[in-house]
Amino acid sequence: MPRFRYCLNASTIRTTPVLQQISTARAAGYDAIELWHDHLDLHLRNGGTLADVRKALEDHGLVVPTTIYLAGWFQPAGPEHDQALIEVRRRLEQSAAVGAQRAIAGPPPGPADRALGARHYHELLELGKSFGVHPAFEYLGFVEDICRLEDAIDIVNRSQHVDATIVIDPFHCVRGGGSIDTISRLDPRQIAISHFNDSPATPPFSQQGDEDRVMPGDGIVDLSGWCQALTDIGYNSWLSLELFREDLLTRNPLDVAREGLEKMQRIAEA
Repeated sequence: MPRFRYCLNASTIRTTPVLQQISTARAAGYDAIELWHDHLDLHLRNGGTLADVRKALEDHGLVVPTTIYLAGWFQPAGPEHDQALIEVRRRLEQSAAVGAQRAIAGPPPGPADRALGARHYHELLELGKSFGVHPAFEYLGFVEDICRLEDAIDIVNRSQHVDATIVIDPFHCVRGGGSIDTISRLDPRQIAISHFNDSPATPPFSQQGDEDRVMPGDGIVDLSGWCQALTDIGYNSWLSLELFREDLLTRNPLDVAREGLEKMQRIAEA
């Protein structure tokens, strides 16, 4: 029996139209796909509907663990926060329409008011209930403050909400200077999803951006250790291939998706 379940993050084939993203994920052998709101909006602008997307997902038997992403909610308070929540609500409505379980909520790019952000995350989770969607908090290795798994755990703990979860990611872990060992501090129910990718030896981790991520096994991150750490705490849910490489966008998206799944499984099932 496989240790994990496998998901395709649509960022990996992001120039492919959303309905084709869905058919590609199924044809490549995935059981789930993470959808981006920007791609859904483009589909709508081109005359499509969210019902089209929901039907395609159901026809192909795919789960949507998350949609990506919710921004601007963390800080500040006041009118700017209220304005940000207008877009957050719109995106939560989209998430619900396509049957997503969660929507990923990102941190601020600069210094973070952690007490305020934790309180807003609690409120965001309560807002999500009205849509049947659970916002999941993500740390980002290249932001100034909430850049490590340790930081995300701090926000989740401060939020004091039973539904608080974290999106974990090996790229963001090494980019932010955190430790894979921190996974041991998590209950598996606190993990919304594990993104999966690798990082090259150069440039240094501290200088890498999203575009530097490589296929699992093509870099130097201890992904076997990552998978073992997940297994040790009892996590056996989604690993999701999330890449942003421009060179992959010139290739057949089905070939890219198949290669990614094979490389994930080669490491995760070893």
